Amino acid sequence: MGVLFCPARAVRTVRTITIRSESRTQMVDITEQVASIVHESGVKEGVCCVFVPHTTAAVTINENTDPSVVRDFLTQLEELIPQISPHYTHIEGNADAHIKSAIVGCSVYIPITNGRLSLGVWQGIFFCEFDGPRNRRVYVQVLGQSGAQ
Repeated sequence: MGVLFCPARAVRTVRTITIRSESRTQMVDITEQVASIVHESGVKEGVCCVFVPHTTAAVTINENTDPSVVRDFLTQLEELIPQISPHYTHIEGNADAHIKSAIVGCSVYIPITNGRLSLGVWQGIFFCEFDGPRNRRVYVQVLGQSGAQ
């Protein structure tokens, strides 16, 4: 196994995607935006980290072909973690959004192979809003080796 970060060809790129969510809960497919950042970075082999710096939002990888998957995902999360519960004590009224964010997670890592995200055929990267509408940021960091010699 070779060394991933050869100093002469090491590349590090950080970009920000800005999202304006339109509803309280929503999933936004950001796959193309992330893929574009990877392409522009010139990295041929490496890893892409997608990070959401918010405590009431998240990021996940899931099917991006059938829109019913997103509906089912959000519906089931709401059933498991309802917006209103007599057990919540958080004074802002968005305890459910914090719980959903913690369960789904704030980052995903995707391998980069031959300059492309190594996602499965049906996989996409989704920003998950649980307390919108809001202006949000997603950080995309690309690390790896360029194809330049």
